[in-house]
Amino acid sequence: MAPRLLLYTRTTAYRHDSLPDAVRAVRALGGFEADHTEDPAVLERPLDRYAAVVFLSTSGEVLTPAGRDRLAAYVEAGGGFVGVHAAACTEDDWPYYGDLLGARFDRHPAYQPGRVVVEDRAHPATGDLPPVWEFTDEWYDFRTNPRGAVRVLARADESSYEGGGMGEDHPLVWCREQGAGRVFYTALGHAAGAYADPDFRGHLRGGIAWAARTA
Repeated sequence: MAPRLLLYTRTTAYRHDSLPDAVRAVRALGGFEADHTEDPAVLERPLDRYAAVVFLSTSGEVLTPAGRDRLAAYVEAGGGFVGVHAAACTEDDWPYYGDLLGARFDRHPAYQPGRVVVEDRAHPATGDLPPVWEFTDEWYDFRTNPRGAVRVLARADESSYEGGGMGEDHPLVWCREQGAGRVFYTALGHAAGAYADPDFRGHLRGGIAWAARTA
């Protein structure tokens, strides 16, 4: 049987129009079966059957207290967690989640073209990307720079777009370990077009596979 993912897209704040495209894209990646839900009660139940839990542009407070406990226990015991784009705008009232993800969203400039600089080619999420990747997105700024607490895989080149707020060292994609679990985060994925982009799909596939320990 193929490894199974839980795709979670609940929003209680901003809701991305690209969510249906994101779900379809992950389901089409190959190598995984995927269950999709926006019901927080699903995360109150055992998660052991899943190779990874994927928060696809979730926003706001999306978990119950029981769901928080269940997710934390799952990751600590070796489960995979993947955050995509607005997952960094999620569970602001839960300190553990900020530590789990590595950083929290602060602001973003206008949606526009820019450049992603790949720092680490030895990871499945970035190994097939060009060293400098031309992309269009919102170029999230974060409240803190996660470097030092995470393995940075790629950063934004703020000279390539208008309105960046973090300076030359602007991590955009990273991974880390939490307990026995693996965590992968990419700030990219705002618009529907990202999920039709072969490079972005490969990037997402590699990040999920790493968190799920299938790559």
